[in-house]
Amino acid sequence: MGNKERILIVDDEPGMCEFLEYLLEGEGYEVDTALSGTEGLLKLEEDGFALVLADIKMPGMDGIELLRRVREVDKNVVFVVMTAYASMETAIKAIKYGAYDYLGKPFDDTEKILAVIERGIARYRELIAEERLVSLNA
Repeated sequence: MGNKERILIVDDEPGMCEFLEYLLEGEGYEVDTALSGTEGLLKLEEDGFALVLADIKMPGMDGIELLRRVREVDKNVVFVVMTAYASMETAIKAIKYGAYDYLGKPFDDTEKILAVIERGIARYRELIAEERLVSLNA
């Protein structure tokens, strides 16, 4: 694994999970996938991840609910939402609940996806470093 953190992809479309898994594993990340918010939450509780990339529109637990539940499990996980139903209202709601960034589908630029992931991972590393510093000074 090296210095690459773990990423969880949550999307009810298997093809989207496969595409993102292939793209991110090609960059050296360890990637896991889940086809529902419920499955994603279970995997996060069991294994822990640096970053979650989740679709907003999913049957059952949607991406916004998943985001709220993830915050209860691990406040440091960087959460990026993605949706084909791009709207400012949805983006604002996601950011309000603690999403780091927002990607609209369909993806036409894999470099943009990778840039968002890299920035998200850098943010995760900052959060972990801050947490360690606080615990050392406590």
